[in-house]
Amino acid sequence: MTLSKNLFALTPLCALLAAGSAHATNGMLMEGYGPISTGMGGASQAYDHGTAAMAQNPATLALGSGESRLDIAIGFLGPKVTSSMPGMPEAPSGGTSYMMPAVGYTARSGALTYGVGMFAQGGMGTEYAANTFLAAGSGEPVRSELGIGSVIIPVAYQVSPSVNVGATLDYMWAGLDLLMAAAPAQLGSMMTGGSGVLGGAMAGGALNSATWARVNFTDDNKFTGAAKATGWGGKIGGTVKARNDLTLGASYRFKSALTDMTTGNGSASMTANPGGGAQTFADKGTMTIINFQMPSVFAIGMSWQAQPALQIAVDVKSIGWADVMKSLKMRYDSSGMGGSVSFELPQNWKDQTVFNLGVAYKVSEQLTLRAGLNLADNPIPDAMVNPLFPATVKDHYTLGLGYKVSDRSEFNASLAIAPSTTVTNGMGVSMSHSQSNVQLMYTQRF
Repeated sequence: MTLSKNLFALTPLCALLAAGSAHATNGMLMEGYGPISTGMGGASQAYDHGTAAMAQNPATLALGSGESRLDIAIGFLGPKVTSSMPGMPEAPSGGTSYMMPAVGYTARSGALTYGVGMFAQGGMGTEYAANTFLAAGSGEPVRSELGIGSVIIPVAYQVSPSVNVGATLDYMWAGLDLLMAAAPAQLGSMMTGGSGVLGGAMAGGALNSATWARVNFTDDNKFTGAAKATGWGGKIGGTVKARNDLTLGASYRFKSALTDMTTGNGSASMTANPGGGAQTFADKGTMTIINFQMPSVFAIGMSWQAQPALQIAVDVKSIGWADVMKSLKMRYDSSGMGGSVSFELPQNWKDQTVFNLGVAYKVSEQLTLRAGLNLADNPIPDAMVNPLFPATVKDHYTLGLGYKVSDRSEFNASLAIAPSTTVTNGMGVSMSHSQSNVQLMYTQRF
């Protein structure tokens, strides 16, 4: 089979393995892509770590052996989130396990390396039972699940023995499920405008007699959300071999260009307490999340071969959350009552700086051990943290190993642990959040 046919055959596989929701790590981005990088604290800018490079610095693809390479990976995220409020029983999130498949293929022709891959980019989510205080007395569960993934087409070019450049074109998708309950006054405070019968009813106090209100849109697919968007992204990067033992790297991920996330007609609903009086309502319609985007990321790093068996890698990343997470804007278009109403949930995220430090020690020709640190500040102001999207973990401690099964195949694994953090928002709700991340990958060279 030719290389072009290999690429063609892999493309539908990428589409079938659409990424499910990842949980929050560095904001909404993964702390590392692939077990080699993750085992080294997410450091990735200046050394060969397989096809996962297309999700980070694509120029490092040119640092490989030159053989065609297929990586098949799977990740298991285990978040633990608990929300609490004075005088209320604790509300543990039931969203404790998320699976993320990934696949990547690269080939080389002369100085050019090219390929295709699919990776989860990030996300966040929680699930609370119907009897918790977050259900606001509605008797129904509360849930959020946001996932972002991409199919990536990378190219890398060896300009000279010491200089490589690379770029990617990313076809991206995003999906969101949301089951949200609130006190009517709370929901009303989020309104920024309305039109038609629904807008007039909301502005006229249609919720005044209700004891709770809900906004619901969800589907049963674990790999998509009821509200869907597609679009494009991309990255550029480069590496320079400064000395025989020292490589420098840098990359820039462009802000995404996603369409608005939209549900199908009639698949979203707004309801208020059915027993609350004549002014309460239950309506079906369409929900649109307006201009949700993933941020730009600038990263620089180095890889130092301190000894023949010892590698040290260091990165610094700047993630542009402030540009894309000022607020979450939604518009509900009624199919029953007619009209629409707009909501805005302030977020006010800050830009985030992440430090990645990793070491790899080659114990033998077959076995490599890895360890690392991923240190970051929290991009979300404490007052703005929402129990549905508690992206509050900051630091990660990582371990990994690689085992060479043969000259053509190897196995890599990593474990990342994020210790618990606790924050209290402006409504007096406290959230604790810890997390584990296991990644496994099999590699076959051709």
